[in-house]
Amino acid sequence: MGETENHHHPPPPQGAAPPPPPPNLALSRGPTWTPAEQLHQLQYCIHSNPSWPQALLLAFQHYIVNLGTTVLIASTIVPRMGGDHGDKARVIQVLLFMSGINTLLQTLIGSRLPVVMGVSFAYTLPLLSIINDYTDEAFASEHDRFVRGMRTIQGSLIVSSFLNIILGYSRVWGELTRLFSPIVVVPVVCLVGLGLFARGFPLLGNCVEIGLPMLILLVISQQYLKRIHSRANLILERFALLFCIGIVWAFAAILTVSGAYNNVKTATKLSCRTDRSYLMSSAPWIKIPYPFQWGTPIFRASHVFGMIGAALVSSAETTGTCFAAARLSGATAPPAHVLSRSIGLQGVGMLLEGLFGSLVGTTASVENVGLLGLTHIGSRRVVQISTGFMIFFSIFGKFGAFFASIPLPIFAAIYCILLGIVAASGITFIQFANNNSMRNIYVLGVSLFLGLSIPQYFAMNTTYDGHGPVRTNGGWFNDILNTIFSSPATVAIIVGTILDNTLEARHVDDRGVPWWKPFQHSKGDPRTEEFYSYPLRLNEYMPTRFL
Repeated sequence: MGETENHHHPPPPQGAAPPPPPPNLALSRGPTWTPAEQLHQLQYCIHSNPSWPQALLLAFQHYIVNLGTTVLIASTIVPRMGGDHGDKARVIQVLLFMSGINTLLQTLIGSRLPVVMGVSFAYTLPLLSIINDYTDEAFASEHDRFVRGMRTIQGSLIVSSFLNIILGYSRVWGELTRLFSPIVVVPVVCLVGLGLFARGFPLLGNCVEIGLPMLILLVISQQYLKRIHSRANLILERFALLFCIGIVWAFAAILTVSGAYNNVKTATKLSCRTDRSYLMSSAPWIKIPYPFQWGTPIFRASHVFGMIGAALVSSAETTGTCFAAARLSGATAPPAHVLSRSIGLQGVGMLLEGLFGSLVGTTASVENVGLLGLTHIGSRRVVQISTGFMIFFSIFGKFGAFFASIPLPIFAAIYCILLGIVAASGITFIQFANNNSMRNIYVLGVSLFLGLSIPQYFAMNTTYDGHGPVRTNGGWFNDILNTIFSSPATVAIIVGTILDNTLEARHVDDRGVPWWKPFQHSKGDPRTEEFYSYPLRLNEYMPTRFL
């Protein structure tokens, strides 16, 4: 008893202070950065403009970057349709012409973001389906088979365009984007860039002796040599791309003339030589694209449904690209009504493409958005000026063919950097959500991984003639599913939106919803009117559904 009493500890005093919190080691190791809704290192943002000489050169850069994907898809698809070099030149002219028209419309009355509307590879599988249908038919010549295919593409584009028009101008697409949060936007924008990895080093590797010097020279000149002098910093940061293209293109021409590629494989000649495009000899001096230039459109239900799947994919990719463009041009996130009218106008552009006989529909060019980040120039006017180059060189074919003869590995080297910049811009959206939440880590991880893994599975199991892993008796059904699940950005939207809206968050702030909500309404943030309103006070005359 006494032993127990001797070892009895008195109770702690009632007013004892709680133990001090552990020190914040992050603050002692360096500064922290608060979330920034707009990038502050841009030299010109969306509504500020460089001088006219600089704007012209920057706009020409946008034209060159867009030209690469245009030549790539025409060189891939037109020969398989039975077209010759002259047909390929005409197709490139139409694609550039419609790219210029649609870009001008989007920057004026569409998203109002500095995005170039370029060709979309989402239409590849529906095109292959059309090609397969005409492969076994008898035609007087291969050119007749090509024209029949183009007429079928025209009809499919015309009908499927109404899906985008309805989704956009009924505001259904905008309502779907209200389900997004920063947790969804991160994988979507990342995969808009990373999902195009096949246009990077795999394409560069077709001619390493040209593509690799271009990649190394661009990095060194644009990031390191600019430090030599303040004047060099200004010139190289903005125009290093043009200098590097000129140097490496001249190097490729020297190798071609010297006979370095005389005894190599045909595939190497096509990738490396500067005289293998045959565009200079086959392009007309002057040719103005006009409606129904290939003939009366052909409408087939099975092909229309395949195009509808591609139209959905292009809409999803445009949405992700718009978020990246807003980030890299110094604008706030595009609100729902802006995304709706952008998709609606994209449908109108798709209708025009069908009328004018384009090979594929357009989508927001990821590569050109990356160019905004590379040059630190997010000016809308620069992109609008670039439409003048697209339309001019599409009409005066010989001049456009000169630049279209740039070897594709040079473009691939450029895309290695530009697509990476777009992917990295998507990562920055995580700052508006809780990146220490295990729930958010789960949603991000699954969306990113499946967004890469599922399309890769579809790509690996798609045959040369376009038959994907979904093979039922309904060819149109196969085309829709194979097209949708071959798009990384579309898969990321599906997976991320479902998980983010069904998994319960411990705190609503974890998802970044308080930051996100103001940008979902036209009056939610005062800067929305500044960045996205129509020019020339058109808001006063437009129906509210189009605002």
